[in-house]
Amino acid sequence: QLQLVESGGGLVQPGGSLRLSCAASGLTLAHYNVGWFRRAPGEEREGVSCMSLSGMTTHYVDSVKGRFTMSRDNAKNTVYLQMNSLKPEDTAVYSCAALDSYYCSGDVLLPDPNENDHWGQGTQVTVSS
Repeated sequence: QLQLVESGGGLVQPGGSLRLSCAASGLTLAHYNVGWFRRAPGEEREGVSCMSLSGMTTHYVDSVKGRFTMSRDNAKNTVYLQMNSLKPEDTAVYSCAALDSYYCSGDVLLPDPNENDHWGQGTQVTVSS
């Protein structure tokens, strides 16, 4: 069964850190462009970061540059999102996606619907004092 499972979310104070994980089963993440996306309460989903299929290119939206780092462990078939210096505006449900036809760029655009894409269920991140 093809599945992406996120973990690592939780409640953290402003300035704190979290590391999100996205573990894949039934598919190999190294065969996909992979992205992290988030949806804040009452807002539309937005892109956070993406990594090209080769793993050589990673992009971040401006609001998280210098604070978030995306990485991939091929042996564990898992991608990570290290989030530092968290702010209340980072509060959202974070989801990872393995994207079949996607151009990873600095805009980290939302992908067009594609039946070959795979999404996780998401993990809640709450930044609050």
